[in-house]
Amino acid sequence: MQRIKTFKTLTRAAAAAAFLAVQAIICLGTVYWAVAATLRMEGTAAMVLGALFAVPSAYLLMVVTRMAYDAETDPANQ
Repeated sequence: MQRIKTFKTLTRAAAAAAFLAVQAIICLGTVYWAVAATLRMEGTAAMVLGALFAVPSAYLLMVVTRMAYDAETDPANQ
């Protein structure tokens, strides 16, 4: 079957991706804050930890976006 790609489905996919991305950023930010506060990190150490969190966060956001697109353009969901 072919995916349904209309303005409506793509708008829904973008909205779902944005919602899930915000939730993921909130969760990852909370974990980052907890780890940095527990280890009493400041300055450069906190920046390095942030960089370490950035790579998996970017991957997670790509996966969430792809998942939302697949779900919203699937003909079975229409």
